[in-house]
Amino acid sequence: MTIRPGGGDDVPAVLALLDKATEWLVARGRTDQWGTEPHSTSERRINQITGFAAERQLWIAEDAGRVVGALAIGPAQPPVPPVDEPEVYVRLLVTDREAAGSGIGGVLLDHARQLAREAGISLVRVDCFGGNDGALVRYYESQGFTRDAAFVVTRVNAPDWPGQVLVQRL
Repeated sequence: MTIRPGGGDDVPAVLALLDKATEWLVARGRTDQWGTEPHSTSERRINQITGFAAERQLWIAEDAGRVVGALAIGPAQPPVPPVDEPEVYVRLLVTDREAAGSGIGGVLLDHARQLAREAGISLVRVDCFGGNDGALVRYYESQGFTRDAAFVVTRVNAPDWPGQVLVQRL
């Protein structure tokens, strides 16, 4: 597996990974995290991923020439509480559900940690869906992160979205 900078040409592949992840969640009755609609049809999500690529914040994991994961780093966004020190903030982490369990997410998080070290930054943060059974929070804890601030996104015509910020000191 290789990690390379992502560009505009990678946007469809990243959206496809997000669509597959949503299908996987929906099949398990976990619609609270990302809903039921494909990301590839969401103007907001398309613009977000395109922006990550344009701002050189997108990293792509490839295996035998196939995109199997994506990582985006950048500034934390409200409602995530800001910090008063430099950080590498993971804004997106998605992996190919067909390759689940092969460690792609860990490799991408290692890349985020390496980017932090190279920049002389000792703080890496990420936020994730904190609802259902907390499985996603536990995943990040298994990757060396610890829970920090919890937050809630109030949504119109949908249940509130519980979020959890996690931190790792390098």
